[in-house]
Amino acid sequence: MALCLFLVCLVCSALLGGVYVLTLDKINQEVVKKTNNAISLVTPEFDNEPSAEKLTVDLDGDAVTVYPAKKDGKTVGYAVESFTSKGFSGRINVMVGFDMDGNIVGTSVISHSETPGLGAKMTDPTFSSQFVGKNPASYRLAVTKDGGDVDAITASTITSRAYCDAVDRAYRVFGQIVNSSK
Repeated sequence: MALCLFLVCLVCSALLGGVYVLTLDKINQEVVKKTNNAISLVTPEFDNEPSAEKLTVDLDGDAVTVYPAKKDGKTVGYAVESFTSKGFSGRINVMVGFDMDGNIVGTSVISHSETPGLGAKMTDPTFSSQFVGKNPASYRLAVTKDGGDVDAITASTITSRAYCDAVDRAYRVFGQIVNSSK
């Protein structure tokens, strides 16, 4: 009986491993496609392949990925793949795009596990659009309850604070990139 159970588990494990190996390339292609789509949504128009020129910046002991957007060989902005672990249900990954003046071109949620109908509303344009065109040097990236300029999602203040934290982290990374290139 133990031998039979062992053989069944062995066959199932082998099948599961085989399916994983067969789909790994497709999964990786989809991740790259999703990243490139997020970059194109948040940066000024570009003609290079930002994902091929990505940089890694260390911020507070964490590695943050930065994608330079270039037009005719000149850098026109950066997309920063930022994150925060302060979400109501855990980690939130966002892509934040900046022009060379430090203005936010756009934001895009890459992944989250927030509550559907509440915290998940951070993906709605009504929330994320309030960051567009703002420069974090003069626009306080905190919810209004905390003295900031961001209107929180109704009943999701924790998620709103976390989103602001991720955008602020992206801005600090952007500052490091710009200062190091001078």
